[in-house]
Parts: sequence; C-alpha cells; structure tokens
Amino acid sequence: MRKAYWVVIALCWSAGSAVARDVYVDNIAGDDRNPGLHARSQGDNAGPVRTIAKALRLATAGDRIILANNKQPYRDCISLVGSRHSGGALMPFILDGNGATLDGSAPIPDDAWTRYRGNIFRFRPKELIQAVLFFRGQSIPPRPLPQGTAYPPRLKPMEWCVLEGAIYFAVEPGNLPPDYKLSYAALPTGITLYQVRQIVVRNLTIRGFQADGVSAAVGARDVLLENLTCTGNGQSGVCVHGGAQVAINACKLAGNGQSQLLTLADSEVHLFASELANDTARGWVDQGGRVYLGPKRVEGGKMEVKPDDAPAPAADRSGEKGKSHDT
Repeated sequence: MRKAYWVVIALCWSAGSAVARDVYVDNIAGDDRNPGLHARSQGDNAGPVRTIAKALRLATAGDRIILANNKQPYRDCISLVGSRHSGGALMPFILDGNGATLDGSAPIPDDAWTRYRGNIFRFRPKELIQAVLFFRGQSIPPRPLPQGTAYPPRLKPMEWCVLEGAIYFAVEPGNLPPDYKLSYAALPTGITLYQVRQIVVRNLTIRGFQADGVSAAVGARDVLLENLTCTGNGQSGVCVHGGAQVAINACKLAGNGQSQLLTLADSEVHLFASELANDTARGWVDQGGRVYLGPKRVEGGKMEVKPDDAPAPAADRSGEKGKSHDT
C-alpha cells in the first residue's frame, strides 16, 4: 500500500497533463438546470448547479467538484461510488469544499416535543443511529446511562440523555424545549466512499451527522483526505473500513461521539500533520487496522506520538496544471 499511496500523492499534487472538467456548485446562486461548468452565472443556464447531488450526477472519472463557500452549509449526504467517481490514469477525482461546511444537523420542530414528566421532555426522531444534540450550534455531551437502564433518570436542567430511540431533555424552570432552539444530527453519514480509487476530498468542515463524518468503505483505495475538520458527529470523525486505504493530511478530528478516527480490521491509514483530539472520545480507536505516522507504523490505537507531530508528505504542492480554473 505504501507504494500505491505515494503514487496517489504524486497524482494529486504534481503537475498533470490531462484536462478534466470542473463542476461548480453554489447552494445560493446555483440552479440544477445548469451544466455546472462555470463558477458564476453566464446567462442561458450556464452557471453553477445548486446541489452536490446534481454535481455528482454530472461528474465523470477524473473530474473535480468545487463548492462555493457562501457561509451557508451544504446539507447533504455525499456518496462517491464506483469508476464514475474515481480518478483516471493521470488525474484524481477531487471534491474541493473551498472552506465550506457540510452539515447533517436539523432543527428540532417545536411541536415534536412531548412532556415525559416534570421538566423532562421527549423527542423521538424517525431514524436514530447515534444521537447528537446541539445548543446554539455547539454539541452538548449527553448524560451517560448505565447498561440496562430502563427509564430515564432525573435530569438536571440542560441535561439530556438518549434511551430506546428517544432524546430526553430537561428544561430550566419556566422554559419549554422550543425556547432553546435545539438541533440534532439528522442525516446518517457525511461522505461515503465505496469502490473508488484515486480520490481527493479536501477543504471541508463535516459536522452534525449521526454516524461518521467520512466513511471509507469497502474498495475505497488511494484516498487522500486533506484539510478536513470533522466534528460533532455521533460516531467517528473518520471511519476506515476493512480493505480501504486512506491518507489523512492536515486534518482536525475532534469533538466526535465515540472516536475521532476508527480503523477496522484490514484497513490502512497514513497520518500526516493532523490532529486527533482526545476530548469527547479517544483520538484513535483501533479494531485491527494498520496505521502509519509518517513512515512509522503505530500499534493498537496508542497515541503516545501525536499525529500532528508527523511531517506532511514531501511532495510538490505547487498546483494542478492542465486543469481549467473558472473563478
């Protein structure tokens, strides 16, 4: 894998001779009737598309999807699947967030709350993988419950817990749940990579998903995650499944529910100049993967050596020649 990894790094960061298309997405000014070939409207439906889903339908192998950063989050689950969303022989497939946010959270409707008892109210989402609750845009940790708990405990004001698919929240005297404008992780996974090769995902904040910020699933190989912030996700910031091969460079994984990085059996991960915080959960949970800190393999989820101490790959990052950049 290490040889293959350096091949994809060279593809991503060195000059290339092939010309691939740029597909532009603008979640404010875009229109899904457009072909997405220009960052700004050119008239006659020639501007950016509005949704990432449309861009994925337009894109083919070796293309680059570029998001406009309007300070308004993109609220999508993204799936890159198969050869259509893979890199070609001379150029990787790129999803460039341009500093934008991919957000899986949604407001809890005022009428979705029911009183459970006293000052405790209950909200039951339609689907729930792992609960995350946000107050004023920041995730708040739940009260942990002992295994086998059958009934919600007496919660203090502003405490919450999850039990049997429902979220329980305690209000302050004189308040009701709508007074807090709470939101929750509503969508399952931010970005899923399945049966793809030579992929770059970069320059994104990924937050508010019930499961993982990024899930590199079966067959995701020669993947580079660069300059991502994955936070406030219910399970992991990044989960690398068996058979997947991923490089993580200049990323921040923090504030996720069960682990910042989860590596499953027969996976391989290379870490460069990244932060795996030991805050809300362990920085790295290892279930049998192979993880390299720079050239050195580290074992068993041990983080005595901090990943942010590892140097970035020694590669030419001067640009991507041969691609058009319509800004």
